[in-house]
Amino acid sequence: MTPIPHSKAQSVKAQQADNQLAKNLLIVALDYPSRQPALELAEQLAGQVVWYKVGLELYLAEGRSFVEELRRRGLRVFLDLKLHDIPNTVAGAVRSAAASGAELLTVHTLGGPAMLSAAAEAVEGTGARLLGVTVLTSMDSAQLQAIGVAQSPTAQVESLARMGLAAGLKGFVCSPQEVARLREITGSGTTLVTPGIRPAGSAVGDQKRVATPAAALRDGACFLVVGRPITQASDPAKAAEAILAEMQGALE
Repeated sequence: MTPIPHSKAQSVKAQQADNQLAKNLLIVALDYPSRQPALELAEQLAGQVVWYKVGLELYLAEGRSFVEELRRRGLRVFLDLKLHDIPNTVAGAVRSAAASGAELLTVHTLGGPAMLSAAAEAVEGTGARLLGVTVLTSMDSAQLQAIGVAQSPTAQVESLARMGLAAGLKGFVCSPQEVARLREITGSGTTLVTPGIRPAGSAVGDQKRVATPAAALRDGACFLVVGRPITQASDPAKAAEAILAEMQGALE
């Protein structure tokens, strides 16, 4: 490997130091079908990214051992399984997921108050934080109406979040378009995680309700989940650094 010139190495190190606060707020989505490409990306982003999201596709392919592998590497895990079942089943699944070492876990708020209460009770004492998924970022008003929800996405997110708060949840997943309103109604102590993050000029893909990293942070997001703008970039490390720099600017 060609060594980085000394002056350039100093510049890279300085930039990474400048983005230190932002690094703790960026979660990169490992939306891969298997372990190898996911770990290869983590290696490319070493020193830049400490949080990774493991979703259904990768978890079903590789299981709990993959989460444990990330933890052994000193990385932090957002296990995004969107659990949705009867209360007793979800409570058991929450305990199993927390035992993997994942620090953020998701349940779907559409499971209702009894399920959410059971999940909130199950996560206590595990060291993990439970997040209630509200309305997927791939859904808009037309999609909600198709499943019988007459409310706008914003109104539906607010309704589900209020229900989740009453059931004992202390965090939620919502699109960046609703994060400002949720911050108002949930208060400063609630963890708000926002997917649907797209840097200016990047492709939206199948996401409907998106915003830039800086806008989401200014509106009150705690963590930003970024997938394709980094994972499908020709240079993922460079893409991540640009996003971190934008995030850092919004935090200063």
